[in-house]
Amino acid sequence: MPTKPTIARVWRGRTRRDLADAYQAYLQAEGIPPLRKTALGVQQLREDRDEETWFTTISYWADIAAMTAFTKGEPTKVHHLARDAEFLIELPERIEIHRILIDEQGLR
Repeated sequence: MPTKPTIARVWRGRTRRDLADAYQAYLQAEGIPPLRKTALGVQQLREDRDEETWFTTISYWADIAAMTAFTKGEPTKVHHLARDAEFLIELPERIEIHRILIDEQGLR
């Protein structure tokens, strides 16, 4: 039986609309692959607003220990990608860590 996640790690960042497509490609090439290899699952969300675009990355983990191993012992520290400062309006200062209370997937 597959392991079910108990922890969701949430990162949010925003960029100018004119940089959004380039940042999305960069984030998918550099930020998402390590999560795909290690996390139980990953989602990337995009919200286009008038002047800026928000990206949210959610990774799912079996437990705090698994997530802590991935983050090299610092689960709440933001690990910026090399070009984040070039793309992002401001560098995010925090990561959200949530316990998953209900996990129902699928559309009805």
